[in-house]
Formats: sequence, C-alpha cells, structure tokens
Amino acid sequence: MGRVSQAQAQENRRRVVETASRLIREQGTHVSVADLMKAAGLTHGGFYKQFASKEELVDEATAHAFAELARRYEGGLDRHAGGRDAAQRALIDTYLSVEHRDSPADGCPVAALATDIARDGAGEEARRVYAQGVGEFADFLATEDQDGTARLCTLFGALVLSRATKGSPLSEEILAAAREALTATD
Repeated sequence: MGRVSQAQAQENRRRVVETASRLIREQGTHVSVADLMKAAGLTHGGFYKQFASKEELVDEATAHAFAELARRYEGGLDRHAGGRDAAQRALIDTYLSVEHRDSPADGCPVAALATDIARDGAGEEARRVYAQGVGEFADFLATEDQDGTARLCTLFGALVLSRATKGSPLSEEILAAAREALTATD
C-alpha cells in the first residue's frame, strides 16, 4: 500500500477527531482506540501515524466539541440578528429537548464529558479546554437578571437528570421544569 498524501493525512486526522468528539460524548473517554478508528473508517495502526497518544486525541476531540458548541450559540445570534434574548431562548429550548437528551453524541460537551473530565479520563489540556468552554458558555447565557453560571448549572443538571431518568415520566418533567425556570419572565 502506498503512502498517504499530506492532504489525505490531514483529512484522516480531521475525521478521527470529529469521530472521537462524537464517540467520547456518547460513550466516554474510555472508548478504545480500535473502536474510534473503526468508527472513523480507518485502521487501528493508522492512529499512531496521527497521534502521539490517546490523551492527545481526547484533548483535540474535547476542543472540537466545544468549538462546535460555540458555533451553535454564535449561529443562534446570527439567526436572531444579534438578539441575545431570542438566541438564548432558542438555545434553551433546544438544549432542554427530548432530541438533545437522546443524542449525547451530537450534544453539549459540558454534560457529556463532565464525569470523564473530572476523573482521570482526560489530560490537563482537555481539562483546560473544558473549563474555558464552560466559562464561555456561561458568559453567553448571562442576562441582566440571571447569572450565566447559575443558568448553565440548571441546563446541565436538568439534562443529566433527564438522561438518567429516561424512560420515566420524570425525565420530561425535569426538562419542562428547567425550561420554565430559565425562561419565566418577571
């Protein structure tokens, strides 16, 4: 088999990072390199041509997930012509939806990665990226009347509890209660 071009190597790396970003949000950082590479459609041996370690990949995948999140809320600002309140409301409605609850691979890295980042499932760079991403998300959620960190804690807690109680009526009640708490007007 011939050598891979530099452009193909870059595309392969991008595909692995994107795939890892989805899989670690869905399954956690314990997902195996073999499973990651298989999901990306590449060989296990190809991993070591792209990454020095699994920790390096987790670092990049975490950064990718938070960049994706930032694009979502920035895109909401664009769709709502810079109207922060409307963009926040749309994000809250999407975040606290059954679809988001049921799709961690495509969802928020704050909720999906919290336990793995807190444990030894990630390196210092992933922890730094996670903390920065949480801070930026909280900043986006801040309003004149509500602290962004408190709003993020409500979103995060509701999503995690809803996922843990999925299949019971309580799951959707949690989502609805958090949505009401975050969007109620004075």
